[in-house]
Amino acid sequence: MGLLLCKWLIFLHPFYLSVTEIRHNADHKTLEISCRIFADDLENTLKKQSHTTFDIIKPQNRATVDSLISRYIAKHLQITVDGKVLAPRYLGYKIEEEAAWCFLEVSGVATVKKLDLKDDILYEQHESQSHMIHVIVHDKRQSTKLDNPKANASFGF
Repeated sequence: MGLLLCKWLIFLHPFYLSVTEIRHNADHKTLEISCRIFADDLENTLKKQSHTTFDIIKPQNRATVDSLISRYIAKHLQITVDGKVLAPRYLGYKIEEEAAWCFLEVSGVATVKKLDLKDDILYEQHESQSHMIHVIVHDKRQSTKLDNPKANASFGF
């Protein structure tokens, strides 16, 4: 009975949570970035901003959807390492269950002593949007949670 009640509460009061993981790959001198975002929330936000319709799960034109996602993430996820603003390269996305996994990469990052980020993905769509942020450098993991409107976090290694 308790599980049924929990499911009803989630249905009546949905939660909005994305997860971003940033991993420094010292061997390749890259930052590997993945963002897990509920696919329907991302699709609705992109449709609203682009004034177009599409299906993120089975797009008729994958290149168009990739372009929309790439531009959106570039605008709403900013990363600075050791005082240098980075420009992540969007690699693509895949759908897994209800989530869109978006992948990005930054080349030429030899070391990471301090990483600052701004993540306000979907903040304009949901007042209760939250983000779990995980940063892994030298196999040391640091995590934080950002709740709308808080969008900034810093990590030191």
